[in-house]
Amino acid sequence: MRGLTALVAALALTAALAPAAAFAQQAQPTQTQTQTLPPADEVQAVDPGQPTPAPRPAAPATEAAAPGQGVPPGTSAVNPSTIPHDLSPIGMFLAADWVVKGVMIGLAFASVVTWTVWLAKSLEVFAAGRRVKSGLEALANARSLEDARRALDNRRGSVASFVAAADAELAHSADALTPDGVKERVASHLSRLEAQAGRRLAIGTGVLATIGSTAPFVGLFGTVWGIMNSFIGISNAQTTNLAVVAPGIAEALLATAIGLVAAIPAVMIYNVFARAISAHRALLADASAAVMRLLSRDLDRAAIHSRLRAAAE
Repeated sequence: MRGLTALVAALALTAALAPAAAFAQQAQPTQTQTQTLPPADEVQAVDPGQPTPAPRPAAPATEAAAPGQGVPPGTSAVNPSTIPHDLSPIGMFLAADWVVKGVMIGLAFASVVTWTVWLAKSLEVFAAGRRVKSGLEALANARSLEDARRALDNRRGSVASFVAAADAELAHSADALTPDGVKERVASHLSRLEAQAGRRLAIGTGVLATIGSTAPFVGLFGTVWGIMNSFIGISNAQTTNLAVVAPGIAEALLATAIGLVAAIPAVMIYNVFARAISAHRALLADASAAVMRLLSRDLDRAAIHSRLRAAAE
């Protein structure tokens, strides 16, 4: 009887404590661990009794792109070894087409000719101007052709030739000394000497005019030829990449630049010489007029002396 009573008491105690245990379990925070399953292609079958293999390392997030990847559609990859790296004027000249090279060489030669003419003509114009000015001073201080001849003795230049021409005409007209006829003949001779001196001084300036007017167009021809070859290269390479196109176009434009370098100084130097030669011709005209005054003075003296002798007789 006592055993049965103890069993019933134990069952009753268990029934009373069961709700409290359930409530305590619900009050505790649940800790769940999320575990990601490996991909299906990484799961390996393992035989019973065998150790589990270590997982493979994850692949890097980014990998270097293979050559040719990332190129926009319609363009092809460019081999850096085929792109010219020397874009200096010498490098572009060496890499240019043979026609463009010929144009550049011709324009460079024209530039050398321009500066050679500038140096030679500058010295010539300067020396001729000094001689004419010195002769004008001698003519201004002379009272007759004889005085001018002595002052200009052993001198070179146009003024000395003017005086010599007047003396020669007087000698040739010794038996026909009419003042008007002598003056006309001397004036004709002096005008031809003036023109000859001007033409001699203008030698070489025509080359400057030719270079100044044609050099830009010659350079433009080289540019057109080089750009045409660049477009042909674009078609063959089947790419519009600027790194491929730019060097050929730069080489072509170099021809135009050299043409301008040759033409601009030629035009400027030609204009300078044109003004200098015009000023020199004006000095020659002054010298010719001075010689004509001396000649007229001598003829008047001769006429007066003739009338005085006739009156004395």
